[in-house]
Amino acid sequence: MSLPSNLNPDEASPPWLNKGDNSWQLTAATLVGLQSVPGLVILYGSIVKKKWAVNSAFMALYAFAAVLVCWVGWGYRMSFGDKFIHFLGMPNVSLDAQYLIEQAFLGYLPNATMIYFQFVFAAITLILVAGALLGRMNFLAWMLFVPLWLTFSYTITAYSIWCPEGWLSKKGIIDYSGGYVIHLSSGVAGFTAAYWVGPRTTKDKERFPPNNILLMLAGAGLLWMGWTGFNGGDPYTVSTDASLAVLNTHVCTATSLLTWLMLDIIFFGKPSVIGATQGMITGLVCITPAAGVVQGWAAILMGMMSGSIPWYTMMVLHKKIGLLKQVDDTMAVFHTHAVAGSLGGILTGLFAVPKLNRLFYLVDNWQHYIGFFYGLHTGHTTAGFKQLGIQLLGIVFVVLLNIFTTSVICLLIRLIIPLRLAEDELQTGDDAIHGEEAYALWGDGEKYESKLNSIYEEFPPPSKGGSQAGQARVVMESETASSADEQQLSGSAADTRGKHRILAELKRVEQESKFLEEEMEELERTDNVSTLSEELLLIMETIPDPLLPLTNGPINPSWDRWFEGPQDAKGCRCQIL
Repeated sequence: MSLPSNLNPDEASPPWLNKGDNSWQLTAATLVGLQSVPGLVILYGSIVKKKWAVNSAFMALYAFAAVLVCWVGWGYRMSFGDKFIHFLGMPNVSLDAQYLIEQAFLGYLPNATMIYFQFVFAAITLILVAGALLGRMNFLAWMLFVPLWLTFSYTITAYSIWCPEGWLSKKGIIDYSGGYVIHLSSGVAGFTAAYWVGPRTTKDKERFPPNNILLMLAGAGLLWMGWTGFNGGDPYTVSTDASLAVLNTHVCTATSLLTWLMLDIIFFGKPSVIGATQGMITGLVCITPAAGVVQGWAAILMGMMSGSIPWYTMMVLHKKIGLLKQVDDTMAVFHTHAVAGSLGGILTGLFAVPKLNRLFYLVDNWQHYIGFFYGLHTGHTTAGFKQLGIQLLGIVFVVLLNIFTTSVICLLIRLIIPLRLAEDELQTGDDAIHGEEAYALWGDGEKYESKLNSIYEEFPPPSKGGSQAGQARVVMESETASSADEQQLSGSAADTRGKHRILAELKRVEQESKFLEEEMEELERTDNVSTLSEELLLIMETIPDPLLPLTNGPINPSWDRWFEGPQDAKGCRCQIL
């Protein structure tokens, strides 16, 4: 029987190539790439304080580009190439055309497709590490950290767990799509790097509001939908198992988000958008090592646990354990990725279905790939215990490896360049680091600092009831009128440019005037509050002893959740209440 002409093999489509699989693999890889660029670029740029928006987004964008160059240069072969040592492949380039069009080590795909698919996973891992370091890491140090960590940490984990020749792969560890290689690695590495880099400024730690929650949700949405390719592409074929993985991914994620949301409402009284986003992320992370090898009901249970256990570690244990309080993990990567990734790996060892594992790994071996509960149910108890033990062994290996390699890398970089930004750069943010800011609110973003400063220098500081902003506006309006008269005498082209510049300048000064007025109102309110507070404290001194404990009264849950300042200072909570 002859095939349709478009399915007949030829030089460009050899007999081993499956066009459907290749098409889906390229699509899945692109979906994962969109999770990083623009997904995490948008998420990082919007979830941080305004002065860190450019720096945070650019750390993600840089990592994506740098990883690709390193990946085709040596990273891919170290992760999936010929064996070099027990846990690492032979370094080699992946740029020769003949090599790129040959069949990959798994699936009916060319090497070029496999390299691209594995690259986007490596890239997002480094971007997740960056989440723990936002708001204070020296960008030049980050530029060195990315290639070093990819080379000496990620490649070792990927080869050991995902490469068929890796030692954990041979033992039968189940990591469907990166719960260990990506999420546990990035969570531990990010936390370790945050320890060596040091914390943000005290002011930023105490108050770090998102600059745009709607954009944050847009980035989170790209991250969620992109996970269709993240988990759906790992069978390397368009199979029933890939479909199951996609559905389980979304079911677990939705359940986790709702669980986290309910806990926020119960304990903090309000449905938090940021909290729901964290719950979404923990659900995605938890299902990743198990996506195509567990039942749908197991995905629901995993979602409930991923929405509650990381919530507990973040909201409760984080405030009780000294090391967790000491390390400033900006995006809580330790909780959302290390804790959730470890949880997913353990639950995979409990819920993994032998039949689904055979569909994914294409093996028929009862000694591997059987969840503990199914081992008990089918009489293969020893095999179930062994699988759970292998899953725990993988967690220990990834944690120890990343603590060691990340620490060594940070210490080496510190010998060359500071890991943390200088204090003046920490106070200023984007403008000091990149010479750019995220938002231009007037004109085309040009700065008229010298003109503006000269205006304000003409006036002494106003009295308490005065309005410096109003004086500045009067002078600006007179200067604008005279400037407009002068521009009318010039040519038409110069006239147009002058008008635009005047309008832009006027708009800027109006904005500054509004800001100054708001500042003055805030200062007046602060003075009033300070006066009332002093009066309140004087009154409290006369209150009998039974009421004195109110000075250290009950914690406001919502306030205590987001503020990490001196909560135990005597009288602090009373003033807030």
